[in-house]
Order: sequence, then structure tokens, then C-alpha cells
Amino acid sequence: MDIGPKIAQVAALVGDPARANMLASLMDGGALTASELAYVSGVSPPTASGHLAKLSDAGLLSLEKQGRRRYFRLASPLVGHMLEGLAVVAQDGPARHRNHWRGGEALRNARTCYDHLAGRIAIAIADRLVERSCIVLDEDGGEVTKAGHAFLERVGIDLRGASKRRVFCRPCLDWSERRPHLAGAVGASLLRHAFDRGWVERIRDSRALSITSAGKEGFAATFGIKPAIEEGVVAPKA
Repeated sequence: MDIGPKIAQVAALVGDPARANMLASLMDGGALTASELAYVSGVSPPTASGHLAKLSDAGLLSLEKQGRRRYFRLASPLVGHMLEGLAVVAQDGPARHRNHWRGGEALRNARTCYDHLAGRIAIAIADRLVERSCIVLDEDGGEVTKAGHAFLERVGIDLRGASKRRVFCRPCLDWSERRPHLAGAVGASLLRHAFDRGWVERIRDSRALSITSAGKEGFAATFGIKPAIEEGVVAPKA
């Protein structure tokens, strides 16, 4: 099958600045109305409707109706993964030149990446789980070991209910740090756990997450990492 034309079609859709902003605003896994997406993309409502129709027809967005309101969200985690990958490619130059992009240190420290945790904190968690032989990651995907299942269950992260219809565990290249964090059902479970325990809180109008005092203690006790937000790093626990 000649996949080239399909890639070109998706690239043309994502390549429009207004549509790119719409998609980027949905990378936290949430849903927005057409009016909200028109605002974030800087276009008129009629123009936004045209863009949204094209993105929906291409399978990049899904539509949900609640009463009179219509909400748009990314059609699948795969779309979020594609956007995260494009963001990696879009970053300019080597690491030393990547400190002044939009969003600043808050996004680099902790953020949502569709339905899972990203940023320095997420990379540190992935590193610790690999070091403890809880997970095995490679270019083809990831696997939770027997020891990993036992550890995650012990700290209150239950993977037994993870959907069989999605990837269970895989690496996702972090677009700000250029190193992998955890995606798939495992990554989503970790993010839910952090929210449920009050370790992270959403920052308004942003994908960035604030790590709470409880989170600093929880991440240190559970994963052996010490988020040092003031210094802009995530360091090993002392």
C-alpha cells in the first residue's frame, strides 16, 4: 500500500498554524468546544468550524455531544503520540538552545501528554522503574516485569483493569527533554495515581502541572526521586 499520500494529507492538515494550535490545545486529553478552539487558534468561529470539520474527517478529532454543546478531543492516544513526536522534531537545535520555548520551566518539569505524565518528573519515574527492573523499555515497546507488577500494586497502582484495547506499556519520547517517559495504559495509570493522591494539580490554561508538597513527598517515597521545582530539575533522592 502506498502510504505516502496519506502521510501528505495528515501533514497538510497539521501544517496549518490554526489547526496545529487546535490540536496542541487538546494534547492534555481534554475536550473543548468549537468556540474555545477558535479562541486558542486565533481564528473566527466560521473558520474554526471549517478546520474542525477537516480534522474530524481525517480521523484526528472525535466529537462528543452533551446537550446543545459539542466537544472536540483528540481521536486517540495515537494522535497525541504523533503530535508529541512532531514537537520533538520541531524543537530548534541542541539541548543548550531549548531553554526559551513557550511554556517555560513549568512545562519542562511536569505536564500532561494526552493521557499520561510527561516532563522531567516523568522521565525520572521511568528511569527509576528501569533501574529497579520493574519495566523493560526498547525501541519496539515496553514490558512490565513480574517484579514491576508487584511493586506497582504495592504502591497502589492497579494495572489489572487496564484496557486490552490499547498499548499496555511503551516509551514516548519527551519533546522537551528528548528522553523517553512512559505512555500506554501504564503511563495513564501513573498519571491517574498522581492526581488521585493529590501529588499534582493542573495549571489553568496550560498542560503544565504543579507538583504539590504531598507530591514531593510521594514521589520521593514511592519512586526515590526528589522533585526540585525551584531549581528546575528532578534530582535523585538524597
